[in-house]
Amino acid sequence: MDEHRTKRLKQAEEQPGIEDEDTDFKLAMLASLHPDRSSDVHLDYLLAYGGSYEKASAALAGSSEEPTKRKRVAIGYQSALNFGARDGGLSSPSTVQAKSLTKKGQTLHLYAPMDIETHTPCSIIHNFLPASQANALLQELLDESPTFKRGSFQIFGRTLQNNSTFKFYLDSPEAVRNEQTKAFYSDSIYESTALAETTPEMLKVAHIVKETVNKEVERRMRDYQPDGKKLKFQSPEDWEPNASFVNCYDGAKESVGFHSDQLTYLGPRAVIGSLSLGVAREFRVRKIVPPSEDGSTAQADEQGQIAIHLPHNSLLVMHAEMQEEWKHSIAPAKSIDPHPLALNKRLNITYRCYKDYLHPIHTPKCKCNVAMVLRCVQKRAATRGRYMWQCFANYQADSKKDCGMFVWADLDEDGKPPWFDGYKGNANLPLIAGDEQHRPESKSE
Repeated sequence: MDEHRTKRLKQAEEQPGIEDEDTDFKLAMLASLHPDRSSDVHLDYLLAYGGSYEKASAALAGSSEEPTKRKRVAIGYQSALNFGARDGGLSSPSTVQAKSLTKKGQTLHLYAPMDIETHTPCSIIHNFLPASQANALLQELLDESPTFKRGSFQIFGRTLQNNSTFKFYLDSPEAVRNEQTKAFYSDSIYESTALAETTPEMLKVAHIVKETVNKEVERRMRDYQPDGKKLKFQSPEDWEPNASFVNCYDGAKESVGFHSDQLTYLGPRAVIGSLSLGVAREFRVRKIVPPSEDGSTAQADEQGQIAIHLPHNSLLVMHAEMQEEWKHSIAPAKSIDPHPLALNKRLNITYRCYKDYLHPIHTPKCKCNVAMVLRCVQKRAATRGRYMWQCFANYQADSKKDCGMFVWADLDEDGKPPWFDGYKGNANLPLIAGDEQHRPESKSE
């Protein structure tokens, strides 16, 4: 922010409460209350009303016009704002324990990379690719998008359809042609779409994503994970993307609700590299907090949402803590800023590392004679963090009721199953002695 703008903002009326906070805090509050407006518009209104949050907010609520004419940043780009601590900054991640800033029923908006990696299990790199390469990849995916499908799934006896479209890609041409692999993925719970071979531009970018993600994983381990070591069940090997799930959100209303990604082929403590192209959208995360035995809401602060703004050409790395301990979503928007090339579309590539040893030729089958899915108990305190194989047949469209079968998974400290060469012995043990047969949470959780 330039000196002239800073001076104007300091002229705000001195009132108790929010008016005493710094500019970044006011902008974050405006973003939370008026998500249909861009950060540039929030700043314009704050400047026009001399830095007064209340006046700017009231004007935003009652007007559809911008108060001043000012040069906008590139369409679809969400500028980063260093918000997350009220003093305007954050200490080094290795020197202070991050305090939870979320509150139940509220959404905290984070923009700056340091704030995002301090308060969520994610890290973000803006302007990830050279502009020409990002546009070439975006155009390739736009050309592919008419072949995308809306996946369907079943829950509580009802068949539902995804709000957005998607397609599943494998890097290996042999895997795409393999009838067994093709049949398995076609019947998969969330990936019920035709298989395709990874496109040329996607494959080029995958090598860049691989290098960046591995550096981020190493940095995350050093700066944020206990004792600078890998987590229990986290793979010690380098992350090698070999598959990708590409989502297309066409317009402000297309979205996906809170969920954790399926671990069946990724294994425990999975890492995912997510590249956003086109329209900027809001990626929300929420920590999973098990209810206390007495139903206490003392941990309600951890149940609020955090919104991470994903502009065009940004890479979000979801680290090893993400899938087991958090849920994520793409929230509907009241409006969006069209992108020059993608117009109203957001294309998102989630680069994934599928494990050969978790192919369904190896994994357990249930009484339905269907390959079981790998899940982690998330809500029940007594079994939280344990992995299990479970029948999920009734979550597939056009399927019958599942058999209800589940078995606790045998996984070593590196997340490897018994049939893996070098298996070190089962580390997926009960937290409470004698709890081996304790049934986990219901599938609706």
